[in-house]
Amino acid sequence: MAGGVHPAAGGVEPAAGGLAIPRGAAKRSPTSGPLPPGAPDLLYPVVETGTGTKLLVGFLLAVVAWGLVAYITQLRNGLGVTGMRSYYSWGLYIIDFVFFIGVSHAGTLISAILRVSGAEWRRPITRMAEVITGVALMIGAPMVIIDLGRPERILNLVSHGRLQSPLLWDVISVTTYLCGSLFYLYVPMIPDLAASYPYLRDRYPVRARIYKALALGWRDTPEQHRLLEKAIAVMAVIIIPVAVSVHSVISFIFAMTLREGWHSSIFAPYFVLGAIYSGIAAIITAMAIFRKLYHLERYITHDHFRKLGYLLLAVGLVYLYTTFAEYLTMAYGSEEAEQRLVQSLFFGQFHRVFWVTMLVTFTPVLLLGLARWTRLPGLVIGSVMVNIGMWLKRYIIVTPTLGNPFLPIQNVAPGYAVYQPTWVEISISLAALSGFILLYLGFTKLFPIVSIWETQDQAHGEVAQGA
Repeated sequence: MAGGVHPAAGGVEPAAGGLAIPRGAAKRSPTSGPLPPGAPDLLYPVVETGTGTKLLVGFLLAVVAWGLVAYITQLRNGLGVTGMRSYYSWGLYIIDFVFFIGVSHAGTLISAILRVSGAEWRRPITRMAEVITGVALMIGAPMVIIDLGRPERILNLVSHGRLQSPLLWDVISVTTYLCGSLFYLYVPMIPDLAASYPYLRDRYPVRARIYKALALGWRDTPEQHRLLEKAIAVMAVIIIPVAVSVHSVISFIFAMTLREGWHSSIFAPYFVLGAIYSGIAAIITAMAIFRKLYHLERYITHDHFRKLGYLLLAVGLVYLYTTFAEYLTMAYGSEEAEQRLVQSLFFGQFHRVFWVTMLVTFTPVLLLGLARWTRLPGLVIGSVMVNIGMWLKRYIIVTPTLGNPFLPIQNVAPGYAVYQPTWVEISISLAALSGFILLYLGFTKLFPIVSIWETQDQAHGEVAQGA
């Protein structure tokens, strides 16, 4: 039964190249499929692309191209083509930046914490989470450059940067986080790259050579496995404080500013909690999509969603508490500027978007607490709602404060200081979202989105326990 599943082996059998095939792995003949017999089914999404996927890629590329047209328009005409005028120096670009950096916590924090805690159930989902981190950072970080209007001004941070500036802290922390996250994604992929090479060598020689080069001479020896596990463990411990520091520093950009609604000591933990909350929701959504798209039901089970649902509930409750504490402190105080801000949020200019944000962000928490959305469809819908709510939460953090006058003399006619994004900003923001999906989808077509060697080790461990 070469390349098949031996019933007496407890559900796994080593195939050619030493790669074990989990129970239920797809078996195809050399003439009927793109891979030879014995190839793990987790490799088939890498070499097979359906018509629907191609149409989706074409649509996403079109949106990205339109966003590029909008950005060229902005470069030619300046930020005057955006809604960032009057009091508003920040808009959708900074909102997108904070949102994507927050979503990036899906991989590093969730994956790293689960690795450090020894949670064995995390094996099939860690790579999905880690890819979200890398892609979100690559999309989110350039939003700051787009917001500058003149991208060459980023060089001023190098030539004239001051260590006292939270903006410089932000550049350093995000750059460090991006490099560390990409390295943290790459290292656990090395065994899969080496083990996949024999299956791709004959039919996909170019991709096989790339895999072999990236595998760095991996020979699947016990010593290499020991060093790999040690390296992953060290990186997991290091990346957790780095991830926490990134969103803390982003919050400092707001909190170190003497503006109502921003100058608060709660902002650092508040931003980190919000990032983890949106990150968990993002990984649940990604898991559901690729589980259905690539038929990964035997790897990503309902138990994974249930445990992540509990994690989403726990973080959501803490985030609800910190949100309550933030607005209670602002409303109870007697500072005139903050009273105006609270009034505009609760009953004034921004009351609609504020209450919609609260409803969309925390309804999933209440329903999860009542055990109404623990099933997969409800959990996925709730996760999508959480990410929509968290984007809106960034909106009501940025725009209402800028819309309130810093000095009473700045009080002008009602409606003058109203932020209305233009087609340029909306197009670039949609292009950023499309780019995020496109890069994530592109990764799944280049590399296995579920770690083959980690699920193999888990299968062997279950066999050993059963014996």
